[in-house]
Amino acid sequence: MHEVLTSADRRLFLEFPVEIYRNDPHWIRPLDKDIEEVFDPEKNKFFKQGECSRWLLKNESGKVMGRIAAFTNRKYKNEQPTGGIGFFECINDQEAANFMFDHCRQWLAERGMEAMDGPINFGERDRWWGLQVEGFQEPLYCMNYNPPYYQQLFEGYGFQNYFYQLCFALKVKDRVQDKFYLRHDELSRDPAYKAVHIKKSELDKFAADFTYIYNKAWAGHGGGKELEERTVKKMFQKMKPVMDEHITWFTYYNDEPIAMWVNLPDLNQYFKHLNGKFGLLQKLHFLLRQQFGKCSRFVGLVFGIIPEFQGKGVDAFMIIEAAKLIQPRHKYQDYEMMWIGDFNPKMVNIAQSLGTHCSRKLATYRYLFDRNKQFKRHPVIG
Repeated sequence: MHEVLTSADRRLFLEFPVEIYRNDPHWIRPLDKDIEEVFDPEKNKFFKQGECSRWLLKNESGKVMGRIAAFTNRKYKNEQPTGGIGFFECINDQEAANFMFDHCRQWLAERGMEAMDGPINFGERDRWWGLQVEGFQEPLYCMNYNPPYYQQLFEGYGFQNYFYQLCFALKVKDRVQDKFYLRHDELSRDPAYKAVHIKKSELDKFAADFTYIYNKAWAGHGGGKELEERTVKKMFQKMKPVMDEHITWFTYYNDEPIAMWVNLPDLNQYFKHLNGKFGLLQKLHFLLRQQFGKCSRFVGLVFGIIPEFQGKGVDAFMIIEAAKLIQPRHKYQDYEMMWIGDFNPKMVNIAQSLGTHCSRKLATYRYLFDRNKQFKRHPVIG
């Protein structure tokens, strides 16, 4: 195993997948900068609470056969100390995959780990998380994509499914189920309810509302921590250039923020033309495509309702208010939600109730170093 340390190593790490996916029409090359930021201590805050290394697997003649990364994260809480592996790419060879998995297992064990999850990210779960096992199509921005044979490489080594990650999709033009309209009509009779789309000119206000809703609805949920308003303001400013005001919505009751539905255009529909690069020419290309090209899909990032208003039909109220604006514009053909863990049946049911279909399935695998220890799937929440 050859550790990635030099600029030449980093280039090989980024270029190797091109060979793997050469004949795959669905693969969209990730932006090099998005991958490299994961391994940059100056840009990835997770280096403050963990450690990360990455390697290339080469044959005797120096040809790259695979790549992989391993990492520890003190705040990644599990029943046993658990590390992670990710950014796995490999030729269709179980022996080559096993060699890389063994190397990571040893590296993690030396750092006190007793299990490894993968393929996951040295960062948040909204990026580079899970192995695709069903629904092979163009991936969403910063979503893992892989050849089908990777499933056999993981399971052949002994990884077991810790949880499935389910994505749900629907056609934008389709009418949602009647019950949504009924609940919407009920809440519409109360003038205290109001749903509005985000406005770029008032991002600081909406950032404050997002923070309030998130912290009431999600903080502490599944080990989540509270967000700081300044962090959300930075996030919104970063999203601003690619934001479509008409597809992110907030709901209020007597002007108190009670629900949010945050969506973005599928950026991969623009980035797939850039071959992983994002220099000055590519940025101009991106801006031109964003201005004059077509993006037929938008993606759901966050949906949340504060506890006091859950189960009252607020979701239906907000979705129908949004649909009244989004559907007549005919800008988007498809809507897809970022993944929901199968350990969260409540959210899965909400997604299915919209009349969606499961568009793709990924798996987060776990490998216990003690092969005699009982394997347990992710506990159900909600």
